[in-house]
Amino acid sequence: MRIRVLGFGMGPQHVTPEVAEALRGTDYVLAPWKSGQDGLLAVRRAICERYGVELVAVPDPPRDRDDPADYPAAVASWHDARAAAYERVLARRRGTAGFLVWGDPSLYDSTIRVVGRLADRLEAAWDVLPGISAPHLLAARHRIVLHEVGRPVHMTTARRLREAVEGGQDNIVVLLGGGPDLPGLADWRIWWGANLGAPGEELVRGRVGDVMAELAAARARARAAAGWVMDVQLLRRAR
Repeated sequence: MRIRVLGFGMGPQHVTPEVAEALRGTDYVLAPWKSGQDGLLAVRRAICERYGVELVAVPDPPRDRDDPADYPAAVASWHDARAAAYERVLARRRGTAGFLVWGDPSLYDSTIRVVGRLADRLEAAWDVLPGISAPHLLAARHRIVLHEVGRPVHMTTARRLREAVEGGQDNIVVLLGGGPDLPGLADWRIWWGANLGAPGEELVRGRVGDVMAELAAARARARAAAGWVMDVQLLRRAR
């Protein structure tokens, strides 16, 4: 038995030759299904159809997204439930299974952690192939370098943006969240994108205090076009 974790960027146009070859060698792809008309599942289905691979949709266990008191514990519980759901399918089907991961599997995604557990339980070989990440796409769309000359870039989530700013970070890539809704950032610069590389892609850049209304409208358009929003931004303190 073999499990392959495959990064695919934001859609079929970002599938690398390496991932395409791996897909052709898989027996099926497992994908979470979040009920109803799941636009994220539809993108995975389009990739599978292009490469002639069966897609097996697995109902995704519910997750507490209301900022629980013990966030790591809530996520760990969700990972356990996901692993159990996938394990039932893998144990029955065996063969070579693939997991298609948005962006790159190394960055703010749990698939590697879940598959690591599954591989141990099922005594399966497994590997990971990279994809194009959201920060890569953001930099390309805005034609920027994510860091200034000789300086670092800090990467975090919207949930921890306040912590990063208060800790002195001043060049921050923010994933998994909307606009920079924090006091004191009005004079910072922002390079923002939503659904990069997908239908309804939106881009905004400028001084934070000047573009907040524009950013909110762009985010709403992205959601209306695709039914979902995945956004990423670079925030940089004015020099």
